[in-house]
Parts: sequence; structure tokens; C-alpha cells
Amino acid sequence: MTASAIGAVVTAAGPLLFGVVIDKGIVPGKTDVVIAVAAALLGLALLDALTQFFQARLSAQIGEGLVYDLRTLVFRHVQAQPLAFFTRSQTGSLVSRLNTDVIGAQQAITVLMAETVNTVLTLVLVLAAMFYLSWQLSLVALLMVPFFLIPGKIIGRRMQRLARGTMQLNAEMGSLMNERFNVGGAMLNKLFGRPEREVAHFSERARGVRDIGVQTNVTAQMLGIVMGLTASVTLALLFGVGGLLVIDDAFALGTLVSLVTLVGRLYTPIQQLSSVQANAMTALVSFDRVFEILDLDALVKERPGATSLRTGPTAHGTTAPEVEFDKVSFRYPRAADVSLASLESTARPAEEREDDAWVLDEVSFRAPAGKLTALVGRSGAGKTTITHLMPRFYDPVAGAVRIGGQDLRDVTLGSLQDTVGVVTQDAHLFHDTIRHNLLYARPDATEPELVEACEAAQIWTHIAALPNGLDTVVGDRGYRLSGGEKQRLALARLLLKAPPVVVLDEATAHLDSESEAAIQRALKTALAGRTSVVIAHRLSTIREADQILVVDGGRIRERGTHESLLTAGDLYADLYHTQFARQPAAAKATAPDPAGTAS
Repeated sequence: MTASAIGAVVTAAGPLLFGVVIDKGIVPGKTDVVIAVAAALLGLALLDALTQFFQARLSAQIGEGLVYDLRTLVFRHVQAQPLAFFTRSQTGSLVSRLNTDVIGAQQAITVLMAETVNTVLTLVLVLAAMFYLSWQLSLVALLMVPFFLIPGKIIGRRMQRLARGTMQLNAEMGSLMNERFNVGGAMLNKLFGRPEREVAHFSERARGVRDIGVQTNVTAQMLGIVMGLTASVTLALLFGVGGLLVIDDAFALGTLVSLVTLVGRLYTPIQQLSSVQANAMTALVSFDRVFEILDLDALVKERPGATSLRTGPTAHGTTAPEVEFDKVSFRYPRAADVSLASLESTARPAEEREDDAWVLDEVSFRAPAGKLTALVGRSGAGKTTITHLMPRFYDPVAGAVRIGGQDLRDVTLGSLQDTVGVVTQDAHLFHDTIRHNLLYARPDATEPELVEACEAAQIWTHIAALPNGLDTVVGDRGYRLSGGEKQRLALARLLLKAPPVVVLDEATAHLDSESEAAIQRALKTALAGRTSVVIAHRLSTIREADQILVVDGGRIRERGTHESLLTAGDLYADLYHTQFARQPAAAKATAPDPAGTAS
């Protein structure tokens, strides 16, 4: 504010000194006045330069600080969104919000606000100086002000529409590149894609960005052209009227020079105000897009006063709690509640029908503490949804999920994360080193603990043979490793975390029989005494489960052991004969420990 005020004073004082040096120094031939005024002008120039430096530095600090705060706020808020948000949103569009749109919001706050304050102060002081010299010419100059402001408003609205379109098109192009340039997309492209078709697809998106960019630049230039023309007309009028007044001895030549200079400095801030108006309308688009994200309410939140999930110490470090589903009903949230159409690009039709079918219908069961519970059923029965409710990816619509007798909605998210460990069939690894992928589960783990976890998961021999060992980069999503190697790293990560409750989607499915047997032996001790809930795809798992739950149509249709359910001859018997009975005889003969098969 102080820097803006000093800059405005310098802007208004300079033209007044021009009149003084002409009328009081040059015309009467007073050398001392000319030197004094020249020195004053030099001092004002130095002061103005110093002021601009501090103003630029302060503006940069505020702007970058705002970008940091906004990005951190949006990142934290996005992390709190339910899993459905990420399954619907395009990654490229989401990343665009944290980059392009946040920077646009920063410009709205810093550059535009700084320009507005400086411009208004300059405008007030310049007008005061003009009326002091000649109210007649000042009124002539003011009559032209609407011709500056009206075009700014009209063009600003068009710039706003173009800015929104530009951001959306850039986000879509970024999403396309993100999908094609990751390893999975590149592999799919090489297997099924055609290079020319892919180039044409990208070219279409890039063409849209190009065309709207041309429109934006032409529209922005139009504002400058209109304002430049208006300023030239105004100066012509002032020179005509002012020149006649000087000839008639109404005021001195220096006064006319000062007025014309002041008018030039009057219209500069007016032009800036028009530009600020247009830029502000454009920047509001960035604000809208950023706050679209921040206005999304996280469906899974930690309640005020939430307590830690209690687990007691044992020889293994924790007490395995019981897991209970009490009349749990669930259906996936509507798209409008978890995502934004602008983040899905063309993925959500304008009149998309919502699927409001119940995925789970009054599901009730208990997974005994320290025992293995297997979930079996046909595809789409609701097995994965059950496992997603345990780490609280979602909350049930009705009923309650409890661990150790505590409703998951009443416990802290941090303690729940410490209690429940999950390994999926498709293990995800970050594009980082093996060490950092393991430490993601437990940042304070020591080197010997990392080695011990890797040995238990039967992956250490392979890691030790690598040139960089634990510091080997695994590549995008771990694609530099085989499926079995990725899975064993995921198991090592789970062992490092050592949670009392384990959720597994048949985590040994990617392994050969020899590796699977080795890991089952390793997990026999590691998972002993832990509560395990497994989506079972292998006969070896379900044969040794302490409890089998048969899921069908979102309900628990049967429960019991392998032998008792076969004897009953109902749905499980049908599943056994269609899905499991044809598995290799070795699998039937194998009788691994429940804890081992849970892996």
C-alpha cells in the first residue's frame, strides 16, 4: 500500500515539474530553476525505481505464498475424497486444477489487487493535479472515460468465456497425454493402437486449444486497439482546445505541456482499470474451478471427538480385534456427490442415469479375532465392496461396521489406517526406489527391518542381486518388476506395517506355485494371530478358512466351513464345482496354514 502511494505521487508530480521547468526556468532563462527541477525529476525517478523494486518483491512473496497455500489446501482436500472420486476423475484434469487454475487464482489476488490499488491512487492524484491546472480541459478528458471502461466490460465477458474454454481444453489435452504416456497406456497403444489414429486424436485436441488461443489473443488485442484509438482522439482534442487557449493567453505553454502529460498518465491507469476488469473476470474462472474442488464435501470424514481404535499388546505387538458387519446396507454415491463433470471431461453424459441399486443389503457377519474369513461368490456379488468398507473407503448407508466393538465412524482415521492393512491383486508401486515404496508403510523402519520384511516375503534374494539393491527405481507403477515381484514387494510392505487386521484380495494370485508356497510358509508366523478377511479365488485358501461367507446379490447366503457347505449342497457347492473343483490336484492336496493362505 505504501509503495503504491509513493508510485502514485511520483506519477502525478512529474508532469507538474515539467510545467515548472518550462514556465519558471526555460522561458525566463533561469538556470538555477532548470537545474533544481532536473535534480528533482532525477530524484523522483530513483524513488520510483526503488518503489517498483520493493513492490515487485512484495507482490512475488504474496503471490507465491498464495500458490503454496492454495495448492496445499486443494491437495489435502483431494486426498480426503472417497475412492469413487478418483475412479471417475481424469488425472490430467485434476492435476490441471493444482497447476494452471491455482496460478490463475494467484494472479487475481496479487497482480490484479496490486494494480487496482496503484491505479486508483494514481487516478485520484492525477485528476487533482489536472483540475488544479485547468478544470475546463480536465472535464474534456473525463468525458472520454466511458469510452475506455465500456469496451473493457464487454471484452472482459468474452475473455471470461474463452478462459473457461481454454482451461477445460488444456485439461482434456493433459488428460490424454497422461493416459497415453504412462506405461500401461503406452503398452496398450503398442498392442492395439494405430500411430496415425493416435496422432489424429491428439491433433484434434491440440487444434481446439490452438483455435481458442487465437480467439483469446485477438480479443485481448481488440481491447488495446480500442483504448489506443480513444486515447489518440482525446489527445487531439486536448491539443486543439489547449493550443487555442495558449494562443489566447488563457494559460501558459508549460501548463499545456503538464496537462497533456497528465492526461497521458490519466488514461494509462484508466486503461489499466479496464484491463483489470477484463483480467479479473478471467481470473474469476480460475477461482471458480479451484473452489469447485474445495466445495466438494468429503463423504468420509473424521468426527469431532473421534477416539483411537484400541488394540492391546501381545507377543506379536498387537491384539487382533474382531470385525463385525451389523445389518450393513450400501449403495455407491451419486456422481454429483463425489465428483465434478468438468473433471470427467466427456466421461459423464449430460443426462447420465444414476445407478442407485443396493450393492449390499443388510449384510451381517462376524470375522473372529485372529482367524481367517474367506469371501466367495460370483463376480459382482459384493465381495470387494465389503472389503472396501473395512478400511473405510466408504461409509455404509445403513448399519455399522465395527472393529473391536468400535464403530469405524467414531474412530480416528489415523488409528484405523494403522489397524487395517490391505493387499490387492494389482499391487501399486510409486515411480520411486524399492526403499521408499517400503517406507511408505512405515517411515521410521530401519534397514534391518526392511531386509527382514523382504526376506519374509521371499523377495530379498532378488533385491540383493540388483546393482542398487533397495535403492533400485521400480519404474512407473512398478513396471520394471514382474507381477510376482511387485506382489511380493506389496507383501513386504504389509509385513513391515504389521497391522492386526488384514484384508486380502488373494494376494498370491500372481505368483508361481513355488513362490506361493514359500510365501505361505513365511506368512505362517507373520500373520499368526491376526484377523484376516480374504476374497478367495483359490481352493487352497477356502479349504483352510476358519469361516467361509458366500456372497450373492449383496447378501450373505451361506456361512460355514468348506466341508459343511459342501455337505449342504447349496450355492457354495455349485460355486465349488464350477470355479474351484477344476483347479490343479496339487491345490486340493495342499493344506497350508490359514494364515499363510490368507496372503
